[in-house]
Amino acid sequence: MKKSHHRLAGLLAILGLAVTGLAGTTAPQARAAASPPRTIPALQQWTPGTGTSYTFGPASRIVVDSAYAAQLAGEAATFAEDAGQLTGVTAPTTTGTAGSVVAGDIFLTLGSTDTGLGTEGYSLSVGSSVKVQATTGAGAFYGTRTVLQLLKQSATIPAGTARDWSSYRERGLMVDVGRKYFSVAWLRNQIKDMAYLKLNYLHLHLSDNLGFRLESSTHPEIVSGQHYSKQEITDLIAFAAGYHVTVVPELDMPGHMDTILAAHPELKLRAADGSTPDGGNIDLSNPASYVLMKDLITEYLPLFPGGDWHLGADEYGADYARYPQLAAYAKQQYGAAAKPKDVFYGFIRWADAIVRGSGRTLRIWNDGIAAGDGTVPVAADITVDYWYNYGLSPQQLVSAGHLVQNGSWTPTYYVLGGAKPDTAYMYQQWNPGIFQGGATLTDPTRNLGSTLHVWCDNPNAETESQIAGGIMEPLRALAQQTWGSPKPVSTFSAFQPVIAAIGHAPGWPGDVAAGDLALNRPATASSTETADFPAAGATDGSYGRRWSSQYSDPQWLQVDLGATYNIGEVKLTWENAYAKAYRIQVSNDGTTWTTIYSTTTGAGGVDDLTGLNGSGRYVRMYGTQRGTTYGYSLWEFEVRGPSHPDPNLALGRPATASSTESNIATLGPSAAVDGSTTTRWASNYTDPQWLQVDLGATYNIGEVKLTWENAYAKAYRIQVSNDGTTWTTIYSTTAGAGGVDDLTGLNGSGRYVRMYGTQRGTGWGYSLWELEVHGR
Repeated sequence: MKKSHHRLAGLLAILGLAVTGLAGTTAPQARAAASPPRTIPALQQWTPGTGTSYTFGPASRIVVDSAYAAQLAGEAATFAEDAGQLTGVTAPTTTGTAGSVVAGDIFLTLGSTDTGLGTEGYSLSVGSSVKVQATTGAGAFYGTRTVLQLLKQSATIPAGTARDWSSYRERGLMVDVGRKYFSVAWLRNQIKDMAYLKLNYLHLHLSDNLGFRLESSTHPEIVSGQHYSKQEITDLIAFAAGYHVTVVPELDMPGHMDTILAAHPELKLRAADGSTPDGGNIDLSNPASYVLMKDLITEYLPLFPGGDWHLGADEYGADYARYPQLAAYAKQQYGAAAKPKDVFYGFIRWADAIVRGSGRTLRIWNDGIAAGDGTVPVAADITVDYWYNYGLSPQQLVSAGHLVQNGSWTPTYYVLGGAKPDTAYMYQQWNPGIFQGGATLTDPTRNLGSTLHVWCDNPNAETESQIAGGIMEPLRALAQQTWGSPKPVSTFSAFQPVIAAIGHAPGWPGDVAAGDLALNRPATASSTETADFPAAGATDGSYGRRWSSQYSDPQWLQVDLGATYNIGEVKLTWENAYAKAYRIQVSNDGTTWTTIYSTTTGAGGVDDLTGLNGSGRYVRMYGTQRGTTYGYSLWEFEVRGPSHPDPNLALGRPATASSTESNIATLGPSAAVDGSTTTRWASNYTDPQWLQVDLGATYNIGEVKLTWENAYAKAYRIQVSNDGTTWTTIYSTTAGAGGVDDLTGLNGSGRYVRMYGTQRGTGWGYSLWELEVHGR
């Protein structure tokens, strides 16, 4: 009989939740952690305790202080939903006082008198229960993100207290949806992931040379085919607000207006010879241009309720001498001493008046603001996003009265098909106080923070999945640096295991199909190109992160499956740097290897190698000849067992059980025979319990496969019956260890098959992702 002990199947496997300590509701006495628990960003302050550690269990509740029930209702609901996705347990939310909290509960409250926490800080007290206290809902929310990250790693949290607060007001992500349309689902996932990291600022660059992405009632002629409806934007903003993320829109003007001007060529800025060398620039000397731009600004201001409106205002009119109409218009509007560029500065003043009139703050990029090239001042109340060392320095901007945000190219620019952040530099040397070119400020309080920028100049160079994978580590480094807490480790290479442990936000979608034995298993390689492309990037379930080797032959990537498996399929998803000649090898000890597949004609793309015949704990790709001058690079390395030759007789058949946990419909017996490893049956927390399936006819039974959730059976029997009343045992054990029990070589027959559990392996009940039955 095959006995497979591997990671938890389904949702918990994807999330990588450590289940140590989930066995019961009684918190263990544990030695408090002297060093702070691992979180991203790290905690500002942690004081270890000496008492009882906290354990999340089946009786845990989320208790909201009744004095602040209305203020914290949204935060509690979001936390409950996320905790349920993370753990598979629906913790009830209730209101009460501190005195009503019992062991296993998580208590949310406001009323903190700790002024050092600011508006986004919180305190965390961990003992037999957890208390999150803040002065605002945002602070309490960030406290729940810390709790989620700790529960991701273990159901037990060491006793202690924390004080945690942000060092910068703005911490976030900019996405160039103007050049590349991103699905709403992708944006929602990023919002959840941002919030998980305590990032709070989502900047949507909605228009550029390759697209205009908003539904328009005033100018439908300019809207790209792929665009967002106003209802989609309204819903997205509301969703983001639930995660304390502010959405800031940008309609780029007066440059980068190619898509708009394609519908209005009469408004293009033309040189004296009639040409349009800057085809995306609108003619600021034409009154009709202002009518069009005002239509758009005033149409969309009500759609975005946040406090900021980004105008763009970058890269306009590099050579004003070519456009004599601008010089003439400047003098007409701003006097005889006006310079050609005053048309640009005057436009900013004009737009600022509209935006300020709606109670918002105008934001612009920095590159257009210089010294001595105009007479019209740029209002000091405009916020400037500093991306490159053009024009005024950050210090000069601050001295002129502006607030600034550090959007420096290095290290915050992620360009599709182009430049990428140096994440090691970002984590090890950089901080938000270092602007492009090394510039700094004498008054750091004028610096709002920083964002990671996803620019889509080459929109088809990367998929949504690849972009999500590519920004995963830079976002986490940025979260650490903008929160400003002491770094948990000194080097980026040491930070990468922390990233892996924290993972993505609950509910993050995986790319790989179910049954990947290599998913999140330890991976090693002969070499890595840089720290940005570790071996683990090929076994993380994402087609967006990858392993990449040095530029030499041979190279290898191997994964430890954690137990010996029969191998029937290996799927290699290559990046451009593929293998022309390679072998797939298996090993029981990681030293002696057996080749189960080889080729000398690899062509890249996806190699889905089925029908393989081999077994081992370790599987590797051993490359002997590169297909390019680069190294070897894999988006994902998937390993699966053999395809089953016999159908699953239990699939979709009627199932019944001794009980269903708390009578929760979604945990009913049918969930264990639906063919999905993301739905499950769960029983009440007593012995014995059983699950049975009616096959509809009598079959000879040769195999039963049990895919356990963490609530497994230590002792159980597999039984068959012809009538559902009289049972015959065909397998029994008292040493069950969970994971997957693939019981082969069975000998019995019956119409009914059941798992009869006599001793639980945890303090929970019994829970199966899937009960499969195969004939012989």
